[in-house]
Amino acid sequence: MENGRKLLLKMKGEMLAGSVEKSASGETHLAAMIAALKNSYSGATCALEHVDPLQLLVATILSAQCTDKRVNLVTKDLFKRYRSATDYANADPTAFAREIRSTGFFQNKTKNIIGCCKKLVAEHGGKVPDDLDALVGLPGVGRKTANVVLGAAFGIAVGVVVDTHVKRLSGRLGLTRETDPEKIEAVLMKLIPREDWIVFSNLLILHGRNRCVARSPDCAGCEIASLCPKII
Repeated sequence: MENGRKLLLKMKGEMLAGSVEKSASGETHLAAMIAALKNSYSGATCALEHVDPLQLLVATILSAQCTDKRVNLVTKDLFKRYRSATDYANADPTAFAREIRSTGFFQNKTKNIIGCCKKLVAEHGGKVPDDLDALVGLPGVGRKTANVVLGAAFGIAVGVVVDTHVKRLSGRLGLTRETDPEKIEAVLMKLIPREDWIVFSNLLILHGRNRCVARSPDCAGCEIASLCPKII
């Protein structure tokens, strides 16, 4: 029985672990996993509170090395004081750093947000562009941040957001052996149907927070335990 279990685990790992050549069985398994997550976390969306692309852009920059919960506490007041890219561009760096201090790395985030908004004003009429290349050309904006903004603010799927939860679960679920976020994203973009790129990240993030935590994951109560190669 134990040998049979090990063989099944090995087969599932080989089927899903970073293979860019999707087999029919692999596609079926992944589709079942996505469907189960959708059923468990219906209506999964970006956890950063915002009402427009600019707010989301600022919140996402603030979220680096910080929890979304903490960012939402900070932006609750921040968004009342800064309502446009011009407001941020003209912000006093010392005062702004003090306002976002609790998000961590506040000096660098202050520089990036003010610099980003200065460029928005100078080159984009104060509006957040809905283009990947234009976004990553802004100070403090990498591919992950751009993917978050394009997906959550504009509904545009150009990639898969890979944060700490997506990185961890992609390995645990046998989707890839890669550890570099950009390489993980490249694998996921080949494995996952494009129409699920945006929601997939939101699903894994929620599952990573609520069930498949970094330490002592709740495997016994896991909604996708029957599909997880770490358990089967």
